[in-house]
Amino acid sequence: MQLPVRLRSPIVADAAMVVTWSSGFIGAELSSRAEADPLTVLGWRFALLAALLVVVTRIRRVPWPSLAAWRRQTAIGVLCQPAYLLLVFEGVRHGVPGGTAALIAAVQPLLVATVAGRLLGEFTTPRMWIGMALGLVGVAVVVSGDLGSSTAPAWAYLLPTVGMLCLASGTVLERRLRPPESILETIMMQAVVSAVVLSTLAVVFGRASAPSSWGFWGAVLWLLVLASLGGYVMYVHVARTQGATVVSTLLYLTPPTTMLWVYLMFGVPVTLVGLVGLAISAVGVGLVLHGRSVRERVREMALRRT
Repeated sequence: MQLPVRLRSPIVADAAMVVTWSSGFIGAELSSRAEADPLTVLGWRFALLAALLVVVTRIRRVPWPSLAAWRRQTAIGVLCQPAYLLLVFEGVRHGVPGGTAALIAAVQPLLVATVAGRLLGEFTTPRMWIGMALGLVGVAVVVSGDLGSSTAPAWAYLLPTVGMLCLASGTVLERRLRPPESILETIMMQAVVSAVVLSTLAVVFGRASAPSSWGFWGAVLWLLVLASLGGYVMYVHVARTQGATVVSTLLYLTPPTTMLWVYLMFGVPVTLVGLVGLAISAVGVGLVLHGRSVRERVREMALRRT
């Protein structure tokens, strides 16, 4: 499976990833408005996604992955999908404001950049560090209205924090292992693993029964198409083509982009503070992307000298 030619352009791929990844937070809002349990929504989302992708791979006659491939993708997939998503959803369910959860997740790029330099050899320039710091400031500005308004117990904040650590670990692990599987094989295997994990948990905790409401199935369909087939596919693509630091830094644009989604979907006004935060995050991400291009040029010059 190859992405359309237009999506292979780094700028287009980056924009597509930010927009579709942000749609996942709208899916969470839709499921919340339908009064659906997060585990139920995620279980059905991945069960349907896994069934769809298995059928697609059979139609396209893609060879069934080896046991080694399943082991690799299980390790990456559990960290990046069920662990990350369930912990963030459960944190919000227990009272952590969505903006605060986004701010916690925004620590990931700095964490990934630190680890990536040591484990992956991804050289990080001073310009990139400044960009990541600016991105974090921008996110803090966007979600500042949520801070101090929470009544969640202290332990609830551990849920999105651990979720962020899981996604960061999965991102670094994917770059470390450099799995040879195609994007279609990767997404199919991770969907199957996620479906098994989440469906098992849903059955164990008695949350497997799906409501018959249109709101529930609308949220599941939204998450399946936009967040999984859109957001996560683009996340894997950008991680493989541009590196762990870049793909993580792009997540800085998720909260302000979600703000725009919320305005378009639910009519929630966009505030001046939100626009300022968006501008700051955009500058920060721009610095990181420019720093990456400088890093690549330095690497090419070093290779030529050798």
